[in-house]
Amino acid sequence: MPRIGVLWATVEDSPQANARLLVFRQTLERLGWSEGQNLRLDTRFALASEASAQVLAKELVALQPELLLAYSTPMVVALQRETRTIPILFVGVSDPIGSGFIASLARPGGNLTGFLLYEASIAGKWLAMLKEIAPNVAHVALVANPKTTPYEYFMRAAEAAAQSLALELVRAQVENAVDLARAIDAVARVPNGGLVLPPDSTTSLLRDVIVARATSHRLPTVYGSREAVIVGGLMSYSADRVETLRQAASYADRILLGRKACQPAGAGTDEVRDSH
Repeated sequence: MPRIGVLWATVEDSPQANARLLVFRQTLERLGWSEGQNLRLDTRFALASEASAQVLAKELVALQPELLLAYSTPMVVALQRETRTIPILFVGVSDPIGSGFIASLARPGGNLTGFLLYEASIAGKWLAMLKEIAPNVAHVALVANPKTTPYEYFMRAAEAAAQSLALELVRAQVENAVDLARAIDAVARVPNGGLVLPPDSTTSLLRDVIVARATSHRLPTVYGSREAVIVGGLMSYSADRVETLRQAASYADRILLGRKACQPAGAGTDEVRDSH
């Protein structure tokens, strides 16, 4: 029975992660792969910790699956360290070329393929949305952990857009809740401040804390995932991640049927704008 090993950067009881996994399973079933009958899925959930991700990646590779599904950049890094032969299908990755996973979208090369979550230019859209909803905003911090998201990928695009929007852009690189509190408080001390949070597994795990603190300071904030809006965040602009998993299932089907993982990587999915 073919096996797919799944490595996900979240907690096991995450409703969003499990809903997306359900879409992946259901799409595979429509393509003829029924879990428990002609397919086995081995799923592991890793927090935003390099050590835990590496342990679970080693565990999955030891099972010798026909395919590995990696959700987020840190999970791809962990699996790539363990195997250069088992096909790795990535989703939730913003900069697969800059991260060194693939040579190009058209010709990935090696044992990886998957779906680009965001083009860098989306950072300009986040800033424009912030200026639209809070015209007086002038001082914006880009908040994320460079260890768990391609920070410079978004920062370069944001810098290119900030000048035309009359915004001062500030780096806010964080790794934990203490860093986040300091970064948000620092922005709040400056008049007309605002926040932009790109997709990042570290800040996703601290989403409730971020939303509560930004709200308490009355800081206009744009998030890179709609889950922040669900728990009370102001606004988000993001890719349709459910659709990404549906598309990933079609790639998984082809790989299980014998196609190599070096098929073209997918470029972007439809974007969804949410506001609270």
